[in-house]
Amino acid sequence: MTALPAPLVQLAAALGRLPGIGPRSAERLSLHLVQTDRQFVEHLATVLVGARNLVGPCQTCGALTEIQPCGICADASRDGSVLCLVERPVDIFGFEKSRSFKGRYHVLGGKLSPTQGIGPEDLRIAELERRLSTEESPKSFSPLVQTSKVMPPVITSRAGCGPRVSR
Repeated sequence: MTALPAPLVQLAAALGRLPGIGPRSAERLSLHLVQTDRQFVEHLATVLVGARNLVGPCQTCGALTEIQPCGICADASRDGSVLCLVERPVDIFGFEKSRSFKGRYHVLGGKLSPTQGIGPEDLRIAELERRLSTEESPKSFSPLVQTSKVMPPVITSRAGCGPRVSR
């Protein structure tokens, strides 16, 4: 096969940066996109840009949303006494699909990793502390993250009103 035109190579390189898309899949997608209906490609581009511009983190919990606060934070039927700590916004989707968790969430934005230079200041721990000091105090945390590394500074800063931590 002859070499791909430069625009196809650039498109494949851009698509290859997406998670789960290897070089061969990126090449297939780029070939498909340049051979498909122009209106579909323009619509896809518009939807991609629109989603990127409209969806962002909830100012309260960090979940992905297009409204502030997100639907979960705005839902008065949620149990404010239970807070689930998650690493990433996408971690919330699994809980929500199962419909088994009725509390609230807090997205930390990663996990502590001193070897990779990720400390408490790089995560949303300050937002968590601020949230705990202003909202109804949670009685328990249901974490997906390494709580033993995250919670001690939060619990210590709230001496006398530390929550029960469960896994």
